[in-house]
Amino acid sequence: MRSSEATRIYFDRAADELDLSAGIRRQLLGAKREVQVQIPVELDSGEVATYVGYRVQHNDARGPMKGGLRYHPQVDLDEVRGLAALMTWKTAVVNLPYGGAKGGIALDPTKLSRRELERVTRRFVDAIHDLFGPDVDIPAPDMGTTAEVMAWIMNQYDKYHGFSPACVTGKPIDYHGIPGREEATGRGVGALTLKLLSRLGRRIPGTRVAIQGFGNVGTHTAKFLHDAECTLVAVSDADGGFHRADGLDVLACLRHAREHGGRLAGFTGGEPLTNAELLAIDCDVLIPAALGGVLTKANAATVKAPIVVEAANAPIEPDADAIFDERGIVVAPDILVNAGGVTASYFEWVQNRQHYQWGVARVYQELDRVLGEAFEQVWQLSTSRKVPLRTAAYMVGVGRVARATILGGTA
Repeated sequence: MRSSEATRIYFDRAADELDLSAGIRRQLLGAKREVQVQIPVELDSGEVATYVGYRVQHNDARGPMKGGLRYHPQVDLDEVRGLAALMTWKTAVVNLPYGGAKGGIALDPTKLSRRELERVTRRFVDAIHDLFGPDVDIPAPDMGTTAEVMAWIMNQYDKYHGFSPACVTGKPIDYHGIPGREEATGRGVGALTLKLLSRLGRRIPGTRVAIQGFGNVGTHTAKFLHDAECTLVAVSDADGGFHRADGLDVLACLRHAREHGGRLAGFTGGEPLTNAELLAIDCDVLIPAALGGVLTKANAATVKAPIVVEAANAPIEPDADAIFDERGIVVAPDILVNAGGVTASYFEWVQNRQHYQWGVARVYQELDRVLGEAFEQVWQLSTSRKVPLRTAAYMVGVGRVARATILGGTA
């Protein structure tokens, strides 16, 4: 199923619960602007390659649009369109004064040199610099992009518009970034997992967790839950993973990945398993933290975990989501669970506008407060309306955007 179709299904469920009019639904579903550009770049070999870049600006009823920029060979307009809408609801569910956007370039960043990536990034900014900025649309890191890429974006944007650190977030700390941004998404996933366990009456120490994906989000989630005395029974990355029934040594996993280019291959502290096997492993909490669409109608019945926490964007397809609901599996939805990154980006944007930087302790404190308040609101709505957490989260987000749209008027 296409990404935009899945987002539409969840939107419709929330809109039905909110009893939104047909006119408001049409207004909220359509994107404000969709941009596709060609990016011709001279490679180190002297050959000229042409890449396709996208930026979809979905909605700005609640403020400037916000969303990541991803570099991945499978990037296309439909994926970016669906993720842009997801960002609209995500920023609203945690009550940030933002709308939603998303961007991407269809390329494999592992096959380009650092200099080639920099040239691609700068040419992309050349093509769209007049369509984004601190008060319009603020990009951030996503799959395949880094803090260094964000620094290139800011530097190239500055050449057109003057010093403007708030034009992009997720920058290096030494280049107007914010401490705590790198671990914010994973920290948020971990913190909300603990809140969900508490609300479900489950004992946190010893909770058996399996994490698919050991990149930025997966590693920081694993560290956070390890510190909370949870037991990591399985972990994997793109090459496969490892499991151990009585718990993997999380610090050893992190150390191995750090020493081997972020890869788990060659780890000796557990039995090997595939990504498909990890999704079906016996555990208390399953956390898909890699690509979207990994849990489908075909494998939903094999999931043994009673709780699934969506750290990745759209890892569960709607058919699988319905099966989990029927089976009584509790799903913590992506638009709430992985909102830590955009929340920390908001803090960075605020500080860049004020030219004043917080310390990391304050970043953590404010991050935990924002995510905690959003979780409680979603939990209470889910309980009172007797709807799944995903529907409740969409109701909060869509409801806020709908009210802002109505209050802003049409004239």
